[in-house]
Formats: sequence, C-alpha cells, structure tokens
Amino acid sequence: MRNDKNIALKYRLQGKSYNEITKLLGVPKSTLWGWFYGLQLSEQAKNRLSARVFEGSLKGLIKKNKQQTLLAVAKAKKTRDKASKEIGKLSKKELLILGAGLYWGEGYKRPIIKNGKTKTYHPVSLSNSDPALISVFLRFLREICKAEENKIRAGLRIFQHQNAEELLQFWSKLTKIPKERFEKFYYGVSKSSMGKRPFNILPFGTIQIRVNDTSLYHKIMGWIDGFTKI
Repeated sequence: MRNDKNIALKYRLQGKSYNEITKLLGVPKSTLWGWFYGLQLSEQAKNRLSARVFEGSLKGLIKKNKQQTLLAVAKAKKTRDKASKEIGKLSKKELLILGAGLYWGEGYKRPIIKNGKTKTYHPVSLSNSDPALISVFLRFLREICKAEENKIRAGLRIFQHQNAEELLQFWSKLTKIPKERFEKFYYGVSKSSMGKRPFNILPFGTIQIRVNDTSLYHKIMGWIDGFTKI
C-alpha cells in the first residue's frame, strides 16, 4: 500500500473529511473516495464527520445571511436615496400641509379644563424627541404661521443620567431658540412611556415647542379640519 494511502487511511479512521486529508496530503478527493469507498468507520469518527458537516453548513448559512443582510442594507439605502430626491424643495403649500399634519399627529389638541370648566385659551404645543421633526415643525411655525419669535418657547424632558446643560445647548442651537426661552426641565419619562422602552432610546430627551397663541391654535385646527373634508 502506498505510504500516502496508509497515512490517508489513518486520518480517515480518525474521522477526518476528504477535504481535510486533501489539504494535508495533496491527494485528490476522487482518489480518496476510490480508496475508502465502503470503509467502515467507528462511531467516534462518524460523529466527528457529522459535526464538521453541521459546522460547515452553519458557517455557510451565516455567510449567506451576512451577504443577504448587506444586500438588503444596500437595497434599502438605494431606495431611500431615490425617494429622498423625489421630495425636492418644499413649496409653501406643501410645508403648510406637512406642518399641520405633524400637529394633527403629535400636537396637543385636548381642551384645557381647570376646576371643571373648559378654558377658551389654548396654546400651540408639540412634543417630540426627533430633532429633524422638530426642525420641520419650527419651519412651519416661522415660515407659514408667522409666529412671533419671542412667543416661541421650549421645555425639555430628560433622564436623570443626562447632562442638562449639554442638552440645553444642543436644542437651543438646533431650534435657534435662546436658552432664556427654555422654560422647564422635567426629569424622567411620562407615565404612559414608562417601562415600555429603554431609557437610552431618547439620547436627546424630549422637547416641547410651545407658542401661547390661541388664534394660531384655532387656525391650525382649521387646517386639520380641512384635511378631514378631502
């Protein structure tokens, strides 16, 4: 028997695969198959081969999943980039619709009740944690609603572990609202949110944009009423 065949047989009986033996000895897999066709292996050797097959399948599946993930990410980015370009520059009418739509979904609309009586005054008030959404809403207030700048105020709700001064600096710069017009700091989250999401999901806390202008509130609500009649 050829020396390489003897060595190959030893490896095979140990449970090494044809791929492993080929790498070790350089003997083609077709030759190994011819040599050892019908060879009875021990349970230990069979178990090793089965484990390698499983490991190989698992690695192949992981590699395939990674490739599919990369393809999915690339496809999603391409789709989003294309869709983003479809928006272009907003007209005043489009900004009006977008801003009123944001208020319809996120703004404070319930009547103000004190001592069992409904008050006639009502501020424009919207709270959110998304800096981009807040920026768009402020454009709506300034460009469409012509809100008086000194009436635009803000308040922050943050977590105990967050740096209040840093967040105040961040939101003041983003919103172009001076720090002195930030009225309140609340710590923690609302009772409705508590326990439903991890604290670190809101890295900038939540900001409330507020304009004390009842007439503007009713104007925005009128635009929203118009949506319901489309």
